Amino acid sequence: MVEVRHRCATVRGHRVFYREAGAREAPALVLLHGFPSSSRMFRRLVPALADRFRVIAPDHLGFGNSDTPPAEAFPYTFDSLTDVTEELLAQLDATRYALYVQDYGAPIGWRLALRSPEAVTAIVTQNGNAYEDGFVPEFWDPVWAYSDNPGPETEPPVRAALSLDAIRWQYLHGVDRTELVDPDTWAADHREVNRPGNDLAQLSLLRDYASNRSLYPRLHAYFRERQVPLLAVWGANDEIFGPDGARAFARDLPDAEIHLVAGGGHFLLESHLDTVAGYMRGFLTATATGSSA
Repeated sequence: MVEVRHRCATVRGHRVFYREAGAREAPALVLLHGFPSSSRMFRRLVPALADRFRVIAPDHLGFGNSDTPPAEAFPYTFDSLTDVTEELLAQLDATRYALYVQDYGAPIGWRLALRSPEAVTAIVTQNGNAYEDGFVPEFWDPVWAYSDNPGPETEPPVRAALSLDAIRWQYLHGVDRTELVDPDTWAADHREVNRPGNDLAQLSLLRDYASNRSLYPRLHAYFRERQVPLLAVWGANDEIFGPDGARAFARDLPDAEIHLVAGGGHFLLESHLDTVAGYMRGFLTATATGSSA
């Protein structure tokens, strides 16, 4: 049985929770979760990969078992979350690593790659967006409106994303076999993002999401210049980041491996874990050894 270690580190005065498994000397793989989840979304993926990799999966501040400092005490932006992640990895002596990014984890991972391109050996993006092509307008138009003009008229549609119904929808929409999705996932996420004061933190991050779009030209240049090995494994029915977002990686990374998983939605690991893990094992093993798995 694979041992998964549940640990905490102090980063900039805040407790950061992370899951870790695998041998310390093995190639490192950093898993970065999305909204509204936590490293809990990797609870089954971590042991599935720990025989070959040192797997590290932190909870961002404001999520899961990490601290939730008040919004007036911590600047909830993607730059700040990247600062915390960067320092955590330094504390863990993870200086070279592959990245798995999903949803919010993507803009954090992109910033890590732009800050230290030599550190990132490979990228797996699971519905982790990097192109305008990926934004589904019906979901994102209210977010852009709120970011452009935050106030009582634009906030309610965005605040609704913190509701139980909206979080349940994130897990179930587009999934062909919804009975495979554990209802504890959305119940726990709803409870954690709605801790006292955390609504303001979450609204701050939603306002800041537009900053990621302005990062895209630099990110695309990084892809073209570094040609970092990239696997895009995408729930084909995601109505948040659509499949065109996966296809777009090929523009700058012609050797990217792209898979659209039929019957999969936004949280692909809940319904198609074996499919994702299989693609990852082959891709990451080939990346690490220079040969196919």
